[in-house]
Amino acid sequence: MTALAGPVAARAERPVLAVDRRRLRRRRALRRGAGTGIQAALIVLWCLLPVYWMVAASLRQPGEVYSTSPFPADPTLANYVDAFDPYALLLPGLVHSFGIAALVTGIVLVLGVSGGYALARFRFPGRGVVTGAVLAASMLPGVTLLTPLFAFFSTIGWASTFQALIIPYIALSMPFAAYTLQIFLRDLPWELEEAARVDGCSRSRAFVSVMLPLMAPAVVTVALLTFIANWNEYLVASVLSVQPTITVTVVVANFSAELTGGGATMAAGVVAAGPLVLLVLLFQRRITSGLTAGSVKG
Repeated sequence: MTALAGPVAARAERPVLAVDRRRLRRRRALRRGAGTGIQAALIVLWCLLPVYWMVAASLRQPGEVYSTSPFPADPTLANYVDAFDPYALLLPGLVHSFGIAALVTGIVLVLGVSGGYALARFRFPGRGVVTGAVLAASMLPGVTLLTPLFAFFSTIGWASTFQALIIPYIALSMPFAAYTLQIFLRDLPWELEEAARVDGCSRSRAFVSVMLPLMAPAVVTVALLTFIANWNEYLVASVLSVQPTITVTVVVANFSAELTGGGATMAAGVVAAGPLVLLVLLFQRRITSGLTAGSVKG
């Protein structure tokens, strides 16, 4: 009986030890999850607090704009009415920015898809140099171009015209689009294009019918980032944009000089950011769900 007691006791302890291990793993997982949740909450709070403060300030009474209270004491829309005053030019600025950003995005996508395809698909001497030049051009600070652009467009009589904004925007946005798309194109299964060509498709038809649908996630992402970048552009617009072609960023920057009180400035900032927030919310699911589409070879 004494000899059997040891093995029996050992077998009885094993389930207890297994339960303890599971509890320990569960506690560790809970601690890690709690730590991750706290970190995520702090990041969200850090990012959204300025946005909330701008929205709250836009709803305050004119004499309470600089109050430190986190909530408006008596919310009002008077600041938004002042922001849309005809002399403030907010509505024309919104229309101009939307038209310019949409047109530039469309042109950049056409040029970027074509350039990205050429860099990813064709082998030619100096391809690495061209790719490096495209990447370097995408990093060029826009402020270095202000004086040459102003002098050039003034000389040819294009100062204060829409083309004086559209052409530099295309030049500044196209390198990023071409470089990003060629990275995505390199991971696509080129065997599908070759199979389409074997079936009788031309190169252009095979690209449009087979490769372009696989590029949809990258194209949507590049289009979204290009539109946002051109909507938010201020440096070039501050020099080349005046009242006939004024953009929303220049309008918001001029608010403090044109209108008294910071409430209207805050309201104009909320209105200017609204289309971008809506755009991201509309396309977020498509971008996240199809981000890896067509990126696996085989």
